[in-house]
This record gives sequence, structure tokens and C-alpha cells, in this order.
Amino acid sequence: MAFRDWFWVLVLGGIWGFSFIFNAVLIVELGPIWISALRVCIGALGCWAVLFALGKPLPRDPLLWIKLGALGWLSYSIPFALYPLAQGSLASGVTAIINALTPIMTVIISPLFRDGERATPFKLIGVVCGFGGVAILASPALAAGGSSQLWAIGACVGATICYAFSLNITRSFKAVEPTAFAVIALTGAGISSAIAALAVEGVPSIALPQTWGAAVGIGLIATTFAFIIMYRILPRIGATNFSTVTFIAPISAIIFGFILLGETILPIHLIGMLAIFIGLLMIDGRLPRWLGVRRRAAH
Repeated sequence: MAFRDWFWVLVLGGIWGFSFIFNAVLIVELGPIWISALRVCIGALGCWAVLFALGKPLPRDPLLWIKLGALGWLSYSIPFALYPLAQGSLASGVTAIINALTPIMTVIISPLFRDGERATPFKLIGVVCGFGGVAILASPALAAGGSSQLWAIGACVGATICYAFSLNITRSFKAVEPTAFAVIALTGAGISSAIAALAVEGVPSIALPQTWGAAVGIGLIATTFAFIIMYRILPRIGATNFSTVTFIAPISAIIFGFILLGETILPIHLIGMLAIFIGLLMIDGRLPRWLGVRRRAAH
């Protein structure tokens, strides 16, 4: 990759890692559904502004709007609520580590789709390593009988399943212009999330300025800005290179969580992160390539 591409990959990893810090601030005053609703609504407004500024056209097919709106619920509304819900019992860094399971979940779910990627022996080994990492992360809670932490870990895994399904479904919308795709999906997610938040959690009461700051930050920076950069560099650098973001986000979340929130990460958490990272390297082929396994197999 060129230097500018590495720069944006590092920026995105840092931003998405910091989104877990935003969640930790927001959960003090808001319920998880309102956190999700604010993020997607503010993110949608930002994307609308970018769409008009760039002069991009919008599809006129109402059925497409309904489909993308429903996909937005799966891609954004549900996982964006599950992560802050989990952060009531887990440190930001641990939550971000579990989020790194997304490519591993995608490997499991892809064969369910007609045009999905097929599993290979290396990918299956990666899946086993990934789930081994989650088991390591859950081991302190199991030893202490902490049911709330186990439930929180399950919520994070559920969010990665949502991402895995949405990534596979998104492939069927390749013809939709990326900015328009984000606008429609986020708008649908925002409307449905706001209705659900009002029905379940009632009218929010925000008294702290840092809550408003975190809401604007996670909406405009971690959603609008990050999505625009992602859609611009992904076609240029490819999915494998872009997956490097998955390694950077947990590291940035751990660092920012320690500096800003005083969170502690146990050595067992780092071991779990290492197992997940090994799984990711097996899935995208980097580790076998570094070890020369494929080269030897070809002779």
C-alpha cells in the first residue's frame, strides 16, 4: 500500500477504537438504544450533507429504499446498541478485542450465501483460533462466576454476527453508489432506532456536556467521516489490506481506555487478543504466506 493508504488505515483504526470510548461516556446518561439512535441519526445527517455537497444522485426505487433501510437496522442499529450495552460490564478495550471477531464470523456465515466465500483449511484454523481467543477472554468471568460479563461478551459476539450477515448481504447492492448507500441505510436505521428508543427507553435526559460531545463525535467522526474514507480507499487497497483496521482498533481502544478512562486490561485479555489476531492472520492468508506454507505446498 502507498503511504497515504497506510495513513488512512491507521486513522480509521484509531477512530473506530475511540468509538468505544465514546460509548463509555454515553452509557453514563443514555440507554444503549438511544446511543445507537443518536449515532446513526447524526451520522445520517452528516452523510446527507456530504451527498448534497458532492452532488450525488439518489435511487428512486422505493423497494430499494426499504431493503437498504432494513439492512441499516442490521448493520448499524443493532450492533451500535449491543456494544454500549456490553460496556456496562466490560472495559472498552475488551469490547474492541471481541469486535475483531467480525472477519472470523464472516468466514462462518459466508457459505450460507450463494455468492459467499468458501471456507479453506487455513480459514477454518483461523475460526478455531478466534473462538479460542473469546474463550480466553471469558475465562476470568467463568472463574469468578460473573454472569454479567459473560452476558456482555455474548452481546459483543452477537454484534459481530450482525456485521457478518450484513457484509454478505451488502454484496448484492454493488450497483448502488456508496455515498447514497450509506445515506439510505443510515436514514432507515436512524428512523427505526429513534422510534425503538422512545418506545423502550423514553425521552432521554442529557445534562452533561461530554455526553453531547461524545454523541457528535461518534456520529460525525466515527460514522460519517469514517464511512466516507472507508468507501473511498476500500476499492483502491482491497479487502485484505483494509482488514488491517481490525488489528488497530482494539489497540487504540486499549490505549485510550487506559489514558482517558483509567481502565485496566489483564494479561489474560492480551492473550485472548493475540489468539484472535492469529486467527485473523490465518483467515486473510498473511500468516501462512509469512511462514511459506503455501510455497512449500506448491512444490
